[in-house]
Amino acid sequence: MRLALIGFGNVGRAFARLIDQQRPNYLFRIVAIHTARQGTAYDPAGLPVQPPFGPAAANIEEFLDRAECDAVVEITTLNPETGEPALSHIRAAFARGRHVVTANKGPVAHAYSDLASEARKKRLQFRFESTVMDGAPVFNLVRKTLPAAKVQGFTGVLNSTSKIVIAAMREGKTRQEGIGIAFRLGITEADPSYDLDGWDSAAKTAALANVLLDARTTPQQVEREGISGFTEDDVRELAASGKTVCLVSRGETTGAGIRLSVRPEILDDTDLLASVHGTSNLLLLHTDLMGTVGTVSIAPGVEQTAYGLFSDLVDILETIS
Repeated sequence: MRLALIGFGNVGRAFARLIDQQRPNYLFRIVAIHTARQGTAYDPAGLPVQPPFGPAAANIEEFLDRAECDAVVEITTLNPETGEPALSHIRAAFARGRHVVTANKGPVAHAYSDLASEARKKRLQFRFESTVMDGAPVFNLVRKTLPAAKVQGFTGVLNSTSKIVIAAMREGKTRQEGIGIAFRLGITEADPSYDLDGWDSAAKTAALANVLLDARTTPQQVEREGISGFTEDDVRELAASGKTVCLVSRGETTGAGIRLSVRPEILDDTDLLASVHGTSNLLLLHTDLMGTVGTVSIAPGVEQTAYGLFSDLVDILETIS
């Protein structure tokens, strides 16, 4: 399967290394890469892990018209307000008959129903396992292992940066020092306020709701409150009493509709939701037939996000074979 990448940051480079490692087992090859800063690279025979970039394509349409690919891997940065330009990238790929895999939660959070419908009409595959928990099984878990069960809601601690900042404040560091730690780990959004103000979590909440609850919502419709209201003194005072604060995402199906929220919650240190630290994340799915089941991702990094992209491509290959 020939792949074209849109974006080549930390995740893209990890993905290229993974594809190279797995070449003896899976016949994937990256034949084109387009970036906003480094330029564009093409090679129908397959690009090396460190591709030689040339002048940038004028636009995504030109890039996709020239890229001789079967699937597009969209890995640009999040815009939680609109989902663009990733949303347009995916639509351009569909228009050219290409399957799509993305790690960008924006399009799924803003337009999942439309994108899924478009893919079905064109008999194309659309996958996005890396959008919520860095590649840990979430959507595939439901799709493949919970037959007949209906997801009625979810609870998750899904933003790593906010957890790292709170942990730093507990240790006596400032909020800004905590942001610096997260930045050095390479996990912050391009604008760290997206993490601290709850936008990253709201986008993940909307994505989960759109796919699992058919919510047809957007991040703007999620009740949202970030952690900025908690000072260093607040966090240390909570720690002294055996408590902490976590940014919690919740989705619930009610008689009045679907209620979605992201807000800081004060929890006992022993609470399950407070048990994941650093970059680790936790998601609980509340179902009708199976009760509550969950998935935990322990200390994921860009390699795990890259693996989510890879697993989606393997799934697509098996589906179309």
